[in-house]
Amino acid sequence: MRDAFNHVRAKRSRIVMDEENVLIALVQRGYLPQATLTRLRKEAELSGKTVEALLYDRKMVDDRIIAQTKSELSGIPLKVFEKNEVIPSDTLHLISEEMARTYEMIPLSLEGNFLTVGVVHPENAHALEALTFLAKEKKWDLGIYIISFSDFVLQFRAYTSFSKEIENAVGMIHAAQKGTGEGHTVVRLEEKRLSAEEAPVIKVVARILNEAVTQGASDIHIEPQRNAVRIRFRLDGDLHTILELPPELHNALISRIKILSDLKIDETRIPQDGRFRTLVERREIDFRVATFPTVVGEKVALRVLDPTIGLKKIDDLGLMGQNLALVREALTDPFGMILITGPTGSGKSTTLYGLMRILATDTVNVVTLEDPVEYYLAGMNQSQVKPEIGYDFASGLRQILRQDPDVIMVGEIRDNETAELAVHAALTGHIVLSTLHTNNSIGVIPRLIDMKIESFLLPSSLNLMLAQRLVTRLCDDCKKKEPLDVKLAAIVEAELKKIPDEEKKDIVFKPPYEVYAPQGCDKCNDKGFRGRLAIFEVLKMTRELSDILQHDTGESAIVKESERQKMITLRQDGILKALRGLLYLPDVMKETSEGSD
Repeated sequence: MRDAFNHVRAKRSRIVMDEENVLIALVQRGYLPQATLTRLRKEAELSGKTVEALLYDRKMVDDRIIAQTKSELSGIPLKVFEKNEVIPSDTLHLISEEMARTYEMIPLSLEGNFLTVGVVHPENAHALEALTFLAKEKKWDLGIYIISFSDFVLQFRAYTSFSKEIENAVGMIHAAQKGTGEGHTVVRLEEKRLSAEEAPVIKVVARILNEAVTQGASDIHIEPQRNAVRIRFRLDGDLHTILELPPELHNALISRIKILSDLKIDETRIPQDGRFRTLVERREIDFRVATFPTVVGEKVALRVLDPTIGLKKIDDLGLMGQNLALVREALTDPFGMILITGPTGSGKSTTLYGLMRILATDTVNVVTLEDPVEYYLAGMNQSQVKPEIGYDFASGLRQILRQDPDVIMVGEIRDNETAELAVHAALTGHIVLSTLHTNNSIGVIPRLIDMKIESFLLPSSLNLMLAQRLVTRLCDDCKKKEPLDVKLAAIVEAELKKIPDEEKKDIVFKPPYEVYAPQGCDKCNDKGFRGRLAIFEVLKMTRELSDILQHDTGESAIVKESERQKMITLRQDGILKALRGLLYLPDVMKETSEGSD
């Protein structure tokens, strides 16, 4: 290990391990397409970030593969952390939190006077110089390992626990209140940067935001109660109370968030909307803010818009087999509508963004109308509708047609006028993506007809109807097989008979019937679930369906055509994923039962 460190320090100018050589190696090994690297280099020049940072941000290459490549190029050994391995606190604090954060390094062990350190960027001259200076001051010998960025993030969290840091910050606020002799704290509200060195209230807000991102929360709720301020995170679709703070902190917390999102601090009578962006764990995270007056004070809801979670490739959405093939085929059509349906919170926007990422190339003009714009995507022209000034989906769609679009995305078809304009756009040679509120894909056509669209226009304008739901995903680290209830087994068996053989060729379903069930472990915080996965049903506009619409637009006729197409229903898709160990079968049944919408 001493030799490895001295090699890096003495021959840094000759080591085959600068960023460029790492990137070339990733291309040569098939982990990164050359065209993608060329595009990322241009983006890096414009953004000021490194290409490696962009790879981390967008999860284009597994960071452990990047670490492995660095290790092989440099000869420095790779440290891979075991499951649940945690660096002891006394070892962790051999290097200050600030130094660890700045240079992305973690102390691993101290044996006698020999300190081993895990570093993400051993090619960083400043990091090695800082480490050398510290070793000289402490009279340590040094050895280094290369570690992945995700392992660094995981171990770095141990520096200060969330609850302890909040407790310290609240203590500082109380001390400040006693010092002023008044019932409020003076906070530097004009400062907008999130920084741990600022006033205690700023620390509290910063830690809440960081913790929400770390836990993968989709929303943060800051709610005034009579005797406390309740902080809740929405995790995997459900709200969980994370902590409760003294009620006297309420006004300062709300004011801090209003400052961050450019809202009026002195306006507490009416709801306000805003947003802000900040860096969390080296990722740019958007927070969409909405205030709401209650009888005990203002409530704030923050939507956490993490692009690494909300922006997914089409293969990561949960589309599989026949459904994935149908969607890919529809994306190659030169014009026509793809409509996605499902209740609020079913992942429709995520699917829309996944489809647009495929369509948005340098030769295509993609224009969107959104309410609100959740994620900013390079290469697209995204527009936020503002109904209060008359700029709604319908008026925006009229203007879009003057922008020479190839692909149009409309956040939602809500009224007859928007539906008519969307159909017209599809008929005149545009690809149109949108959402519609119906229970399933079969209900799309009757819904459009209810919105005064002539049935004879649909075969030429509508290409694909896709319905979806979100179901909590089983934790891969702790799920276990358990016997299946007899009644559920009968339902599963009946549904499997309706599914094409090609879709179930890898599934063995025979007595004694078993499915996967949640258990709970450290990785999933003893919940047994980690994340959510979409289930889908996809109906295609075929010649047969076109003929049916000439004389019958009722759901029963469309159901018969869906059976002829061997459409995989929401329940069937969920059952297939449950039998593959991805979902918990009772959750699938609950989500796809009648009246679940």
